[in-house]
Amino acid sequence: MAEDGPKPPQLNMPLVLDHNLTRQMRLRVESLKQRGEKRQDGEKLLRPAESVYRLDFVQQQKLQFERWDVVLDKPGKVTITGTSQNWTPDLTNLMTRQLLDPAAIFWHKEDSDTMDWNEADALEFGERLSDLAKIRKVMYFLIAFSEGLEPANLKASVVFNQL
Repeated sequence: MAEDGPKPPQLNMPLVLDHNLTRQMRLRVESLKQRGEKRQDGEKLLRPAESVYRLDFVQQQKLQFERWDVVLDKPGKVTITGTSQNWTPDLTNLMTRQLLDPAAIFWHKEDSDTMDWNEADALEFGERLSDLAKIRKVMYFLIAFSEGLEPANLKASVVFNQL
């Protein structure tokens, strides 16, 4: 079967664990606990099984979402949630209203060789990334690990077509 023409070149952009930002957000949680204070109204505190990742848009214009490329090296589940703006935790706290819906959820069951995912939501989220890339140089994500997973078990990237 003949193809409709050459496929556009693809750009694979990895989600990279941001150790400094994750540490800064964990320090915020510890600081509140030590002082016996509560979080700010609407503030999103980092849970123990969550880490902050970033995607650096090496190219911002003319990107079309193609697919998520997520590999879990053992059974478990990850939930990838985007944030609507850049933030610096030393100046401003992450607020729950800054978390984007829908989240992309990927899981690998013990008795399966394939990765499962919430396809419709993950695709919708991916398509939003193409729009966000036009106005951002970097995007941050909260990734929640469950069922025994941790950051070392995840390799994730977003693949875009370059138009």
